Amino acid sequence: MKFKFKRLKIVEQIIIISLIGVLVPSVISWFIINNVSQQSLRRELGYAAQNLAKTVENNIFSIINSSNHRLDEIIISLEHIPNRTKQDTYLKDLAINSDIFNSFEIIRPSEQENFDTEDRTIFDSKTEQLWILDKIHDDKYIKAEINTKYLKASIFNNLEDEKNRRVYIVDENKKLIFSQNYNEEDFEKSIKQLPKNLANDIATRFEEIKNQPRVYLKMDDTGLIVIVNTTEELTKSTIYKARLKILAAFLVAAAVTIFLTLLYSYYLYQNIRQLFKGVIAVSRGNYKKPITPLINVLTPREIIFLAEEFNSMIEEINASYKQLKQKNKELKQLDSFRSNLVDTVSHELRTPLTSIRGYTSRLLRTDIEIDEETKRKSLHIIKQQSERLSRMIEDLLVIPDIEGAKLNINSEKVNIHSIIEASIYSVKNIETREVQNNIPNDFPDILADKDRLEQVIINLLGNANKYAYEDTPIVIDGKVEKDKAIIKVSNQADFIDKQTLHSLFDKFIRIDDKTTRTTRGTGLGLYIVKGLVEAMNGNVHLKSTPENVFSVKVTLPIYKEEETYEA
Repeated sequence: MKFKFKRLKIVEQIIIISLIGVLVPSVISWFIINNVSQQSLRRELGYAAQNLAKTVENNIFSIINSSNHRLDEIIISLEHIPNRTKQDTYLKDLAINSDIFNSFEIIRPSEQENFDTEDRTIFDSKTEQLWILDKIHDDKYIKAEINTKYLKASIFNNLEDEKNRRVYIVDENKKLIFSQNYNEEDFEKSIKQLPKNLANDIATRFEEIKNQPRVYLKMDDTGLIVIVNTTEELTKSTIYKARLKILAAFLVAAAVTIFLTLLYSYYLYQNIRQLFKGVIAVSRGNYKKPITPLINVLTPREIIFLAEEFNSMIEEINASYKQLKQKNKELKQLDSFRSNLVDTVSHELRTPLTSIRGYTSRLLRTDIEIDEETKRKSLHIIKQQSERLSRMIEDLLVIPDIEGAKLNINSEKVNIHSIIEASIYSVKNIETREVQNNIPNDFPDILADKDRLEQVIINLLGNANKYAYEDTPIVIDGKVEKDKAIIKVSNQADFIDKQTLHSLFDKFIRIDDKTTRTTRGTGLGLYIVKGLVEAMNGNVHLKSTPENVFSVKVTLPIYKEEETYEA
């Protein structure tokens, strides 16, 4: 029988790999961490035992030092008591009322056998008494017995955190003096295991059981030996308990990992099915069915990315037709724009060129005689049409600079009154209309480009002259607000709604109907005005009122003498 290999699904592969990947490392990690934890806790127990032995030593020294200080105070008092009888009475009263000392004795070295005056602390193992010796005079010493109960209470009073340890204090003959948590069997084992040669004032470990470290510390000054043993209960509450906690933590972690893996596999499978459905739908020509993945904390970023990209692809396909229609519409608008430009430019350029050609041909004729007045009028018309043609060409040439923000502005001090007066004479057919220039000659100078500003004023006056009612004036006003100059050009004309008013700044926009063309012009005037004014750090505002008043406000900065301006 031939074996046929069956390929597993993604979810099945994930589950198998996850189980292997979780269980095997978990078991290995548990053994490693348990071993490391056990060694660490064992060392910690040993360090704690050494610190406890040092603490006991410090407590004993602290009691002895405190007793010595108290004894020094007693000696000072004895020096002021004149006779021995009163001194003995004083010492008896002190012994009765003292918690530290049981008795005092004044002795002379000459009266004692084997008396060593160098030892300040004496422990008598036979009587289990601790004596403190201090010098009164050259031939006299005071010997004070320390209260054993007070000594024991002071040694073990601050060892509440170590109450589970066994502490033994023995003399040089290894006879027990004080203890905490005394256990006879444990004490006998500890004494037998003590090394023969003990190091002085060093907390040293000696142990037979691996997880129950023992420590001894021999006090060189007193000859006492402090033994600290770790009990089995303490070992259980640390090493064994920690081992169980680690095992429980690993079991919980493994269970949580397996649960999350199964949950993750479920959501992954559902999302992959969604992708399959979407691909099948596209393959059958359905481009309107987006993918809706199950999104939660377990959803991979790649799944979301694929779903978003797939849905974006569908949206792009659906939007292609709309985009094609929009492109066709834009192409039509562009074609209309091109036709409008060609029509406008050809029409506006043809008119002055026809006039110039006609009057020039008239002046060049030799078959007729032309009087001086006719010649003068013909030359004046040729000049006017040439200037008109020059302005139209200049308007057309400045458009690319405005659109590309490449205008070359030469800012300087400009007298707006003189600019307006010069501009009035440059506007075609404005002689028949009243122009009221209400800006005084001493109006503050403006910071602007003189030629560009003149081009702005000419376009504004030309626009007002074309669209104003007949026999109505053009009014030019000016005022100063803070550091700005506001130039207002007003005329009476038909009311313009806000939407149309806003569109007047676009290229080739004219108010009159395109079929009738009641006015002439390229439709670039206000577009050029806005571009030039903004290039000179100003702004333009249009306004049309129901009272048939149309106005253009141009705001430009005032020139200041103390400032330096760059071109």
